[in-house]
Amino acid sequence: MTATIAQPALDDQPKPRIPAEGHHRDVNGGWLRPAVFGAMDGLVSNFALMTGVVGGAVSSGTVILTGLAGLAAGACSMAAGEYTSVASQRELVEAEIEAERLELSRNPHGELAELAQLYISRGVEPGLAHEVARQLSADPDQTLEIHAREELGIDPSDLPSPLVAAASSFLCFAIGALLPLLPYLLGATSLLPALALSLVGLFLCGAVVARVTARSWWFSGLRQLVLGSAAAGVTYLLGMLIGGHVG
Repeated sequence: MTATIAQPALDDQPKPRIPAEGHHRDVNGGWLRPAVFGAMDGLVSNFALMTGVVGGAVSSGTVILTGLAGLAAGACSMAAGEYTSVASQRELVEAEIEAERLELSRNPHGELAELAQLYISRGVEPGLAHEVARQLSADPDQTLEIHAREELGIDPSDLPSPLVAAASSFLCFAIGALLPLLPYLLGATSLLPALALSLVGLFLCGAVVARVTARSWWFSGLRQLVLGSAAAGVTYLLGMLIGGHVG
């Protein structure tokens, strides 16, 4: 008697997992880039600035004043720079989108053929490519979005906000710059507590950045630790060399 092996029903077959919408991280740079660079820059620049002043053998009050000034000036500068940079980038992108909009209204057939040719170059059969391009071009707004993505490499509905970039940069710079200043605000009179806290902060900042990159957390953390320490070391030596000659 031959044993019969039951075949699993079609409905019982494991189904491929389809990633949910939004599965990929947002890497457009609306807030993430200014936040990351703001925190890094705030910690490194204020740590180096304060270290240089300490190298000049000044009082704790002067170190605190220097740190507060560095925090305020740096945060405002970063926010202004990010706003101007992102606003200029957005204005340029919007100008390119408007140019594409005008081209679509003036020469719709040529743009349709251009879109079809793009799909053909990617391996789609010519007849199918023209039909896909024709159907996708039925809605003017969708047509503009498709052409912007395919020709310009941008998404008109997902442009970075200058205000978001500026606010992220300001806040994160201030947080990073506060870290080396915190021990002095709590009563420390030597550089050692600020040094220890800043070194830990540098490593942790680098490790956190690794969460949104392909690098390992320890590599990113050590890299930021080395770079920040080098900057602080250079300014400390300069403070020692110059401090005695400034009165």
